[in-house]
Amino acid sequence: MSLKGRVAIVTGSTSGIGLGIAQTLAAEGAAIMLNGFGPADEIEKLRKDIAGKHGVEVRYSAADMSKPAEIAGMVKAAHDELGGVHILVNNAGIQFTANIEDFPAAKWDAIIAINLSAAFHAMQAAIPIMKEGGWGRIVNIASAHGLVASPQKAAYVAAKHGLVGLTKVAGIELANSGVTANAICPGWVPTPLVEKQIDDRAAKDGRTVDDVRHELLAEKQPMLQFSTPEEIGALTVFLCSDSAKTITGVPLSIDGGWTAG
Repeated sequence: MSLKGRVAIVTGSTSGIGLGIAQTLAAEGAAIMLNGFGPADEIEKLRKDIAGKHGVEVRYSAADMSKPAEIAGMVKAAHDELGGVHILVNNAGIQFTANIEDFPAAKWDAIIAINLSAAFHAMQAAIPIMKEGGWGRIVNIASAHGLVASPQKAAYVAAKHGLVGLTKVAGIELANSGVTANAICPGWVPTPLVEKQIDDRAAKDGRTVDDVRHELLAEKQPMLQFSTPEEIGALTVFLCSDSAKTITGVPLSIDGGWTAG
C-alpha cells in the first residue's frame, strides 16, 4: 500500500523497534517525525539517511516523553512542518527491574510517565487533528507484558497493561470517526537494549551469547525466534491500510506464541 501524503509521528524512534517502524512507514511514502534521545550528529545522519533513501520529508523532535507540554509541542510541530498528523505510533519506553518491595518510587513514576502517560498525552493532542481530517491511525506499542506478567517488572507490566486498556477506550470512542486505535504486543525483539541484556548475562555467567540467546527465548516463547523491528513495522503498515479499517481497540500479539498458553 502507499502512505504517500500521510504524516507519521513515531516516538522513541532513534533506535530499536521505533526506528524499524519509522523506516518501514517511510518506505511506504509517509513523512516522518522522529523522536528520541542520542547524539545530535547521529540523529541528523539518521534523519538524512531515511529521507534520502525513501524520498520523504523527515523531521526530528527532541521532545521529552515525560513532559506533556513537550509532547503537545511535538504533535503541533508535525502538523505545522509536515502538513498534518495522520499516524501516531507511541513506542517510547524505558525499563527497570526489581521486586515490588525494593522498587524505587522514582523508577515507578518514570516508567509510568514514559510508557503510559506519554501515549495518553500524545493521543490527546493528535486525536482532534485526526478527527478533523476524517482519518487517523493510532498504534500503541505495548508488549507481551501488556497481556501477561513476569516477576520484577511491576511498573513495566502495569504500564503496558494500562496501554492496552487505553487503546481499547480509544477504539470505542473513535469507532465512527475514521480513526482507529490498536496495540501491538511484541515478544522478544533484538533491540540494542535486549542485546545488552544478553551480552551482560553471558559475561556474568561465563557462557556463550548464543546459549544465552536461546535460553532467553525458551523461557517465554514456544517459537525460538526473535520478531524483528521491521516485522513490527510491517504490522504497523497493515494497521494503517484500508484492509484494517475495521480493526480497532485490540491488542495484536507478535510474540512467537508467548501469550498463547
